[in-house]
Amino acid sequence: MSQRGVRNRPAAVLLALGALAYTAWVLELLLRTGLDPIRAYVSELAAADQPLGGLFRATDLIAGVLVLAGAVFGLARCDRRPWSSAGWSALVLFGAATAVDSRLPLSCAPTADPVCAARETAGLVPATHTAHAVSSSLAMVGALVGMVALTVAARRYGRPPHLAGRLGPALVLLELTATAWTLASVAALQAGRGTWALGAGQRLQVLLVAGWLGVLAVGVAREERA
Repeated sequence: MSQRGVRNRPAAVLLALGALAYTAWVLELLLRTGLDPIRAYVSELAAADQPLGGLFRATDLIAGVLVLAGAVFGLARCDRRPWSSAGWSALVLFGAATAVDSRLPLSCAPTADPVCAARETAGLVPATHTAHAVSSSLAMVGALVGMVALTVAARRYGRPPHLAGRLGPALVLLELTATAWTLASVAALQAGRGTWALGAGQRLQVLLVAGWLGVLAVGVAREERA
């Protein structure tokens, strides 16, 4: 095993565990949350007034810290080419913003609670709602930039190898489509035109990010074996 491979091992393990933790929301399929997964934001699972909010806030924090640590390792050991550096830096942002996001939960679930929705529209909810929106946006920007940049890096430089073929670009295209769906749904909700299956779109969005992180982890581990 090469010295470079040994240095890559922590990044691969951390990213894989982070991807797993980032899919903890699928527990809603087994647990009674009281939220409609087709309509509700994923963040509403972690709202302060939800019975399982503490669980989902904890898994979000764990996911953010793991991805942050893995991305820091990746950035420190990458080849310093522009696309590689940009991609790993974006993943650092994604991990950090996800961890911060878990500490800024919504106070209530607006898609499930009309009173909460009315208070949010009137600006009567805590400032954490606005802060949460900012941290969530930063996290998704980091994820998108990281996905695009590291996929371009893989195709140009051949590392990480699992993103260099058709799989990497396909995941990026699907992620961009899911993001467009989510943004359109948020706009429709804010305009009073329904949710447009907001919950389904956002769940697809975060599932694709987790899947891409898993592929990245495999690619980094494959570099180690090489």
